[in-house]
Parts: sequence; structure tokens; C-alpha cells
Amino acid sequence: MKRIAVIGAGNIGAALIGGIIKGAVTDRKHLVATDRSVERAKEIAQRFSIAVTTGGNVEAVRTADIVLLAVKPDAIPSVLQEIRDVLRNDQILVSVAAAIPIALVEKLIAKRMAVFRAMPNIPVVVEEGATAIAANAACTTKQRKLVESIFGAVGVVCFVEEKMMDAVTALSGSGPAYIYIVIEALIAGGLKVGLSREVATKLAEQTVLGAAKLVRETGLHPAILRDQVITPGGVTISAIHELERHGLRAMLISAVETATNRSRSLTEALVRNFD
Repeated sequence: MKRIAVIGAGNIGAALIGGIIKGAVTDRKHLVATDRSVERAKEIAQRFSIAVTTGGNVEAVRTADIVLLAVKPDAIPSVLQEIRDVLRNDQILVSVAAAIPIALVEKLIAKRMAVFRAMPNIPVVVEEGATAIAANAACTTKQRKLVESIFGAVGVVCFVEEKMMDAVTALSGSGPAYIYIVIEALIAGGLKVGLSREVATKLAEQTVLGAAKLVRETGLHPAILRDQVITPGGVTISAIHELERHGLRAMLISAVETATNRSRSLTEALVRNFD
């Protein structure tokens, strides 16, 4: 069994711990986590029945085969500086701080080893996440499959070129926030036409969930599925005309483009700070 250390047991870290256990990537005896908060460490230890330490990053990494860095981006440099002396060339290092480029990680650890940069989104906490992963040249096919199995236990996984990570951040990383606005607006619409909040919420959330599942399971283009709902002169086409008139499609496209540019500028600023 692979020995895995999860550095940082926040929402994403805890979701990955659950995925590792559920996907049988390793067993509880070979899985350790760390967190700065004593209360959080106790909570995670009780929840998953694994060893969780505070301030034990070096010891956790020393014996690990896979190191998952699930701390915030601004903590990555200090954590890497703390653990780099015990990192080994035969280990796998995975960072879920998508803003941190692989080149910066390699510079901070000063070692040639397999490094993965992952962008999981928040639905990993309910095992419906979308994760994009980039890898450095030292990563093998076997290592890629191993990392894929970890994130695959909490959702869908795509491997991308690292230069696309800003676009990934804008689409799937920030994407849940866009959909929450859509759900909120649908609920408000239901309230306006007389539905109770409970009924409007239940119908809106299930409508979004069901529509997404239909796209996934049929493999059909969303436009084809949309046309299946439309009848000539009917209710749906009238609503779609209103959405198009207000530019919903264009606004979402612009939102992804704007977020991509912002992600890119933040990453570039972060890199400049370490030059």
C-alpha cells in the first residue's frame, strides 16, 4: 500500500482523504494528515479514523510515497521550504494550490521529482468535483494513473497542459459560483410567480443537477438537449428568447474569459515575488 501524507486538512484536504479511503488508493494505516488547528486535527482524526498531527509536516512527508499539498497558495512556499530536505526523488508531490506553477514548486524544492499541479473545485466535498491536472516531465504514466485514482474518487478528472490551468480555474474552479447565481435566480423567479421557497428551491436545485447529469450520460451537445425541450410557439422558446435578449450566453462566456485573465495576472504576480 502507498503511504500518503495530506498536508492541510481543510475542506479540499478532507475531501481528498475521503476519496483516498473510498477509492482504496491506500488504507487508513498508511494515510496521515496534518493541520495547524488542534481542533480540526481532532475532528479529521475522528471522522476518518486516521492519524492527524499538528506541526508534524516533516515527519509525515519523510515516510510518504505521495505528498498532497492541500494548503492555501500563500502557504505553499513556507511549507515547501519546511519539508524540502526530506523530499525524495522517488516520491510524488501533488499541489492543489492551482495558482502555483510547477516551475515555482520545482524551484522551491530544488529536486527533480514527479510534481503534479491540480485544480479541484469545491464540489469534491460531495464527490462530484471537477479536477484538472498538469504534470511535469518527471512524471511517469504509472504515477499519473495513481494521482488520477485519488481525484477520480471525488469526481471527474482531466489532464491538461499546464498553460491551460488559468482557463481551468476560470471555468471549473470559479464555475460553481456562476451556477449558484443561476440557481439563486431560478428560486427567485419561482418566488415571483407564486411558488413557496421550499418548492422553488427543491425544483431549481434538481433541475440544474438533472440537466447536468443528462449532458454527461447522453454525451449529446447541450444545444441538442435544449432543442428537445422546445416546442414551436411554446413556453420554453419564449423564455429562451428573453435570456438571449439579455445576453446570458455572452455574459457567461465573458465571465470565463475575464476570470482567466485575472487568474493569469495573479499567477504572474506571484511568480515575480519569488524571482
